Amino acid sequence: MSPGVPPPGFRLPDATHLGAVRLLVGDLERSLAYYQDVIGLEVVARSHDEATLAPQGMSTPLLHLRAGASVQGARRVERLGLYHFAILLPNRASLGRCLNHLAESRVAVASADHAVSEALYLWDPDGLGIEIYVDRPRDAWRTQGQELFMTSEPLDLQGLSAAADGLVWSGMPHGTTLGHMHLHVGDLTPAEAFYHAALGFDKTVWSYPGALFLAAGGYHHHLGTNTWAGSVPSRAANEPGLLEWEIVVPTVDDARAAAESCARAGYQAQADGGSWLLTDPWGTSVRILH
Repeated sequence: MSPGVPPPGFRLPDATHLGAVRLLVGDLERSLAYYQDVIGLEVVARSHDEATLAPQGMSTPLLHLRAGASVQGARRVERLGLYHFAILLPNRASLGRCLNHLAESRVAVASADHAVSEALYLWDPDGLGIEIYVDRPRDAWRTQGQELFMTSEPLDLQGLSAAADGLVWSGMPHGTTLGHMHLHVGDLTPAEAFYHAALGFDKTVWSYPGALFLAAGGYHHHLGTNTWAGSVPSRAANEPGLLEWEIVVPTVDDARAAAESCARAGYQAQADGGSWLLTDPWGTSVRILH
């Protein structure tokens, strides 16, 4: 039996995963340089004010950038909404090569060992948070009753660097995906009501100070929510930040059922072609598609 607490009604299918994240940025050329040269994504579509990026050799989008935000430097302005989006690499060797690349590029990086995963943290030119991480095998994850054990401990950077096995980073490898999202919220109780009871994620970690983690299919988390930002406003329309993120379910019926569950609970659920756009209590948009 997988750890976690299922929602009281509709439950997202086990095969649920995340799609892409859409950001509003201040300077598209500046952001493109960063996401290609530092992060290692490739441009797969481009217009004068938007760009779509994907991992090496993949056409499935991971990141959409839209110009139009007020330009700012890399200072982190806390807002309700995006804390970070998390890029999941297919293996530890790739994360080791990424670490070495970031060190050689003199990019400021934070890091943590979360027991279920090893993670690097950095910030784009607009100060938006990014996690790049690799999972440990599921059979190495620990539980405390029905709750998954997660922590934040120092990461073995030397061991991770050595895992690169002398190979040079050549960009986000094939198989890289959007692993999870992490959001600042105003209160964990309405976050649980929306993302767990209405949208249908399982609760996986609820004892971590100031945070609630949720997932489908026994994953450690597809979504983290936290109150660490304190009493701050949601992102203004002209500020850089998260426009929307995607949850991908197996069928159109699954997508419709998720939207209807949210609508029954009193949340906005707007049909948009074959997808549905939902809005959480703090104005963060999430798109359900198949």
